[in-house]
Amino acid sequence: MTRLSPSELQKISKEVRKDIIQMIYKAGSGHPGGSLSSVEIMVALYFGILEEQDRFFLSNGHVCPALYAVMAQKGMIPKEKLSTYTEMGSPLQGHPERTKLKGIENTSGPLGLGLAQAAGYAVFAKDSYVYCETSDAEHNEGNHWEAVMFAAKYKINNLIQIVDRNRIQIEGTTEEIMPIGSLSEKYKAFDWDVAEINGHSFDEIFMAVEAVKKSRAKPNVIIANTTFGKDVSFMEDNPDWHARTPTEEEYTKAMEELK
Repeated sequence: MTRLSPSELQKISKEVRKDIIQMIYKAGSGHPGGSLSSVEIMVALYFGILEEQDRFFLSNGHVCPALYAVMAQKGMIPKEKLSTYTEMGSPLQGHPERTKLKGIENTSGPLGLGLAQAAGYAVFAKDSYVYCETSDAEHNEGNHWEAVMFAAKYKINNLIQIVDRNRIQIEGTTEEIMPIGSLSEKYKAFDWDVAEINGHSFDEIFMAVEAVKKSRAKPNVIIANTTFGKDVSFMEDNPDWHARTPTEEEYTKAMEELK
């Protein structure tokens, strides 16, 4: 895939963040914090990594405003469709539905299931790379670790998990709610290849994926350290914005900051 320049990717990311805030404000519901933290991950995938045969599974489906906005920037859905987010009958629901929107690989909702879905697909799609974004809070779920063990046992080396490590979940920080410590060490113990990066750096995302593709020895995890609520000052690292709609005043301020 031909890659855009860093400045072009940054411009797309800014537009995606604006769309996220607009969608959630208009809908009166959504998850702004995690959506904003995962923007560069998804922009990098759709504008610099995914080949035609590759697949992307979104496990933490509540951050789908970011996915919908990226798909709109990519021309996969009409931009005007974003204004229908969560409306009755809209294909853009609060969690993605595979049967409602072309380009969605998995229906999500309960956390901890996406990696298993991606691993199952990857077993039978050896000519593809299968990417799966997960949240750090999903590592509270036993189902997730079952998928980790499954992928290691069967050496699913075309599976690339990207963890959005923003350190925030619904009621506080991940270390307050259920400490998960060093994910790098945990995944190494489960016999995965591990990279840890700045999840807002396109260069680091691309370099990590390229290194993974050269290895092809084990399942792969890229732990992307990110900022919850990235680029909106009053949302950054604030658990209150896990699932909160901005007021008119907050919406105006957020959009001003994202200019």
